[in-house]
Amino acid sequence: MNRFTLQFEELKAAFAAEPNPTLEVRLERIGRIEKMIANNEEKICKAISADFGVRNPIETRLAEFQMIYQACKYTRKHLKEWLKPVQMEVPFYMGSSQAWVQNQALGVVGILSPWNYPVQLALIPAIAALAAGNRVWLKPSERCSRTSGFLAQLIAEYFHPSEFSVSTGGADVAESIAALPFDHLFFTGSEHVGIKVMHAAANNLTPVTLELGGKSPAIVDSSADLKEAASSIVYGKLLNSGQTCIAPDYVLIQDGDATRFIDELQIAAQAQFSNPAELTGPIDDKQLARWERLLKDALDKGAQAIPLLKANAQDSQHPPRFTPVALIKVPQDALVMQEELFGPILPIVVAADISAAIAFVNQKPKPLALYFFGKDKTALQRVLAETSSGGVTVNDTLLHIGVEELPFGGVGASGMGAYHGKAGFDTFTHQKSILDVRGFFGMRFLRGTKVVRPPYGPKVERLIRWLR
Repeated sequence: MNRFTLQFEELKAAFAAEPNPTLEVRLERIGRIEKMIANNEEKICKAISADFGVRNPIETRLAEFQMIYQACKYTRKHLKEWLKPVQMEVPFYMGSSQAWVQNQALGVVGILSPWNYPVQLALIPAIAALAAGNRVWLKPSERCSRTSGFLAQLIAEYFHPSEFSVSTGGADVAESIAALPFDHLFFTGSEHVGIKVMHAAANNLTPVTLELGGKSPAIVDSSADLKEAASSIVYGKLLNSGQTCIAPDYVLIQDGDATRFIDELQIAAQAQFSNPAELTGPIDDKQLARWERLLKDALDKGAQAIPLLKANAQDSQHPPRFTPVALIKVPQDALVMQEELFGPILPIVVAADISAAIAFVNQKPKPLALYFFGKDKTALQRVLAETSSGGVTVNDTLLHIGVEELPFGGVGASGMGAYHGKAGFDTFTHQKSILDVRGFFGMRFLRGTKVVRPPYGPKVERLIRWLR
């Protein structure tokens, strides 16, 4: 038995000693997460900024802390109701029998979290798992080592390791943890790594939730307000420098609107992100090199780059490490049209009409998010009915992830399973079906299976015909 197995056995033993925590215990644990963040906001902002090189504290507070506070608040409000057994209807021939679904904690939950939003994408699934009554083991990403290390330190300060355990380290640690027989394994990250996680989980028949990504399109219909659409898309694309799983990956627009739309993109980008201190940096040199490789490949294949930000006096001493760009005339074999970009590069694709835009989306693997801009309700309904994506925001970007009542998750290549709000509680809960068998009006001779037990004969035959 190695150290990971021993640690896992400790978590299992702790769950076995308290398999059904009270509502008060669950709420207290969630309250500790909220308190942990509230007491350390400034320090966490500094750690995240150190990892990214540049990340404005307001962006961290909006995209990380506010999401966590919202999850805690929503869970506190609804958890008592979620824990109640749900009465179910029974067939008339079962007489006075009672049926219900009882929510039960799964046991020990593993969470493998990513680097792009290293706090909220670690803690929001943990909030759901703790609300469901489970023990949690978190492995944060090594690519944001300062934040991961500090988060591990904080969790150790606020939680006993048998409640909420954390292990830091590289890919070898993640592989060792993923191979353990968890009761549920939750992974957020790339499709490539998600496949590895699923393989590891399969050896133990561990159920998995995979929150992946993909190429999330923004469809700008001819009925759209181009200025508003461009402003929303710029924000969704450049928040965290595009290092967001639901960032708009490319834009589909009609030819006659493309030139004006690109002008509006530049105006919006300059208005929102002209200050270098408000444009998040790449997480590391590897990420920067990837952006440069994607851009060079597109340009080498004939695409044209249009910078979204202009250099100004503020940039002279601290220029951005990568200038955000829009790309036009992009060949379909360019890497930017094949891979999830996860950076400040925005291909603009011309589509003849809404039918062509829908067909283009459907030629690619199902994305995590889709964005529609326009006033044409018929076009919107066609997009909603004829495309498949994890979620949709209409006439803005990103915001569907911020509604706790909406399940958040992918479909197909963009993931499986969902969380946030009740969906998160359900993900980490076993819904146990229970039937309490009783006879008609308390009569034992009509109770349950008694009337259909062998030896079979005419009475059972008549009963079968009657039940049709």
